[in-house]
Amino acid sequence: MPNRQQPQSARSLLRIPLFRLLAINLAIGACAAVLLVGGLLWLNPGHLRELIFADRAPGIALVLLLASFLITFGSAAMGSAIMAQGRKEPGDKGGGRGSRLAVQEVVHRRRD
Repeated sequence: MPNRQQPQSARSLLRIPLFRLLAINLAIGACAAVLLVGGLLWLNPGHLRELIFADRAPGIALVLLLASFLITFGSAAMGSAIMAQGRKEPGDKGGGRGSRLAVQEVVHRRRD
């Protein structure tokens, strides 16, 4: 009998620590993107809001603007979370988990 795996639901995916970390940071990046696009529309730099809403289909421009900000800020938040995984806490003594570099003495020779 072949081994068939059942598709995982969203709840069971959130039990995986790495997936949960990425999902939370994607949500943080998405919130930052929505706030930034809303701020751009509210502040109206370079008459951006007027340019977008003067078009026949302003929804397309808004979706493209929001999607590009979502991709950018979501990726940045997820990437910074992954890169911060290796950082040690101030009181952490290591416990043999991290790799240690061998110490090599450097001999200084004087030139005459």
